[in-house]
Amino acid sequence: MMYYMIRRAIQIGLCGLVVGGLEAGYAQQHPRLFITAAEAAAIRQAIGHYALLDTTLGQVRVEVEAALSHPMDVPPPGEAGGYAHERHKQNYRDMYKAGLLFQITGDARYARFVRDMLMAYAAMYPELGPHPRSERQVPGKLFHQLLNECVWLVHTVIAYDAIYNWLSEEERAHIETSVLRPMASWIVNEGAREFDKIHNHGIWAVAAVGMTGYVIEEPEWVEKALYGTKKDGSAGFFAQLDQLFSPDGYYVEGPYYARYALWPLFFFAEAIERNEPERGIYAYRDSILKKALYATVQTTFPDGVFPPINDASLTMNVKAPGVVLGTNVVFARYGGDAALLGVVREQGQVILNGAGLAVAKAYAEAAAVPQMTWPSIEFTDGADGKRGGIGLLRAGTGRQQTVVLMKYGAHGMGHGHFDKLHFMLYDGGRQVIRDYGFARFINVEPKYGGRYLPENNSYAKQTIAHNTVVVDEISQNRADPKIAETLSGERHFFDGKGPVQAMSARANGYWPGVNMQRTLLLIEDSRLDYPVVVDLYRVVSDSTHQYDYPIHFLGQPIWTNVRLQSYTEQLRPLGADYGYQHIWKEAQARTDSVIQFTWLDGHRYYTWTVAAAPATQVILGRIGANDPHFNLRREPLILVRRWAKTHLFASVIEPHGYFHEAREVSLQARPQIKTVRVVGHNEAASVVEVVGKGGWRWTIMVTNGPDNPEARHTVTFGGRTFTWTGNYAVEGVAVASGSSFHD
Repeated sequence: MMYYMIRRAIQIGLCGLVVGGLEAGYAQQHPRLFITAAEAAAIRQAIGHYALLDTTLGQVRVEVEAALSHPMDVPPPGEAGGYAHERHKQNYRDMYKAGLLFQITGDARYARFVRDMLMAYAAMYPELGPHPRSERQVPGKLFHQLLNECVWLVHTVIAYDAIYNWLSEEERAHIETSVLRPMASWIVNEGAREFDKIHNHGIWAVAAVGMTGYVIEEPEWVEKALYGTKKDGSAGFFAQLDQLFSPDGYYVEGPYYARYALWPLFFFAEAIERNEPERGIYAYRDSILKKALYATVQTTFPDGVFPPINDASLTMNVKAPGVVLGTNVVFARYGGDAALLGVVREQGQVILNGAGLAVAKAYAEAAAVPQMTWPSIEFTDGADGKRGGIGLLRAGTGRQQTVVLMKYGAHGMGHGHFDKLHFMLYDGGRQVIRDYGFARFINVEPKYGGRYLPENNSYAKQTIAHNTVVVDEISQNRADPKIAETLSGERHFFDGKGPVQAMSARANGYWPGVNMQRTLLLIEDSRLDYPVVVDLYRVVSDSTHQYDYPIHFLGQPIWTNVRLQSYTEQLRPLGADYGYQHIWKEAQARTDSVIQFTWLDGHRYYTWTVAAAPATQVILGRIGANDPHFNLRREPLILVRRWAKTHLFASVIEPHGYFHEAREVSLQARPQIKTVRVVGHNEAASVVEVVGKGGWRWTIMVTNGPDNPEARHTVTFGGRTFTWTGNYAVEGVAVASGSSFHD
């Protein structure tokens, strides 16, 4: 109850500061963007009462005091990722934090620090031209790309707003004339193409200019930030909200870039709400800002790491500043959902304004803070929600939850990968079947200036770098992003409830004359220690093709039932182009029988069992060929290759056993599942059997027709007739007591 009283008081205080809105010339007090004097006073009174608030304030104090203890440095522009680049980034971080500390503590040392830093920039910035090392990007002046300039301005204008009343009129005039106005003008005029771009760069640009417009009373800049340089709604903040997010809130570039887009989104949204609440920004498009935050955090793995979809790192997580900001604001603005406290638990920090105070108080007073455990969920993709989507099947709770993810949405713009129907598996506290992510050592200046490496295009974006079928050793759409942007996957069905869950999607048109359908099931059977993944990948064509089905894993190969020929004296690349040139061919086998391959990852064994087909090739490979500068990680993969017109890859990934090296313990290192068999498949349905030790058997039936959970299906293969209702059915699963499942 106390949280709601604080939240309401903050809202009333904010509304009370608005006098006539924009046309009244912002007749408001400062600060007005991110924190108010009343919020700062409330935080000051709360010190010592809420652990998260104290932890955050303590950390920010340490960082700012460290900055105060060193000589101030405002160097001339330099190499991307180099010293000057990183120094300017650290300067805006320090100013932002110092400004907030000044509001909360009243300590004039923090205000002086921000003022002196801004005066140093005011002395340098008017003499700067376009950055000389823009590398074909829209340049800033401090930074090689305009994006960084926008990020600098967003944070710096919050710091300026925080010390505004402390500054003299002459100091304000000098800072605005020499830094803030020319920088915002550069962004909106010379950077007009970037400013109007529907992209995360565009969000940062409009946020920077709009927030500056609020502080220095430039209504024209605010209007352009909201509606684009033409002020017709074809660009600007509202167009970003309309076009970059699906109706579910899923961000078109994927979760990794969503966490970056949320940062300016919520900074600017807060500025809009605090200055012009009548615009109703938090209600806009059916509360799309709220949905954007939930869609971002609900796609994370159980350890809080974002799945590396499209260009993405393997380690970015919910502690990212934009996600912390969004989590706090959504909690405070939309009713205080206790589930978000599970995200806060992973973050271990709050933002320093009224929303952060509300979160810290609610967290401290919660009877029990939940784990960050999300249910199975599907998100649509595309502004209209009709460009496929992304599905996540989940079993279990906490960090030991098993997660199966499939991507079947839009390409993802410039950061998109050619990876339709790609899947990932998280199990046992780690990414087991994984995505390579981007080829980049971000901000590592000696490694290509910290920028994207050439291998990002030649390998990481290519289809073979993902866990999806490749046709004729050619990437989807021949790796042409313009074509890929015109296509998307197609949702077939999604069922995320019970001990048997399933999702299915299609990808048509990515290779001429080849259509694809993938169905993934997550099955919890009481005879098995862990949930099992069943994968039915059907490719259809009138012509014979080479179909390569790779699985990218980490860990140590343990056992296989095929006779491998290992190349111990000389390695050759697996192919010549589309990423194949970067894979060493380490071993191969040929078989007509069921394939089983076991590896050890962490404390758990995993076995991939693949249904038999004549003349199948099994290839073990390793990334790193044709990589003279060692830009790629040396990671393994296993690939099953077949030649056919229409074919069904049917397989099971079974986690099993336990291994602990220090204790010298190894249990159940061999799989319980013995075989997978394709009973039959056609345009109507696919039927597969999975057989385990002791003779137990699953019969899996999946429709290949339209989505209809009520439809009755009957098919006959090999003289056997199979009948079921719905999009799929699984017979023979042993359900634990207390669970419910209908075949």
